[in-house]
Amino acid sequence: MSQSKSKSTRQHRRQRSNQVPLFLGLGGLLLVVLAGAFFALEKGPSKATIEVQGTPSLKVDRERLDFGEVKLGTWVEAAFTLTNVGDKPLRFTDEPYIEVAAGC
Repeated sequence: MSQSKSKSTRQHRRQRSNQVPLFLGLGGLLLVVLAGAFFALEKGPSKATIEVQGTPSLKVDRERLDFGEVKLGTWVEAAFTLTNVGDKPLRFTDEPYIEVAAGC
């Protein structure tokens, strides 16, 4: 009886060791699926309402900034949101630059 019991124990251990790679593979597959679902549901950049047909068109969220009186040598910062409201891709062929109007 002891020999059949040890044979049964060995078969049971062998079955368990054969199942380990299966569980690891299924666990890895589950992680990949969950990561894919997470990235698919992650909100990307919002689509702007198309205002111009047939060409790209750049829209700025504000046209003026007024910092009031600023002492010479004092740093000020501003942020702008630029949006392509045209129905074609917006591409810069040259490096963008900022031009300051006279009187600033």
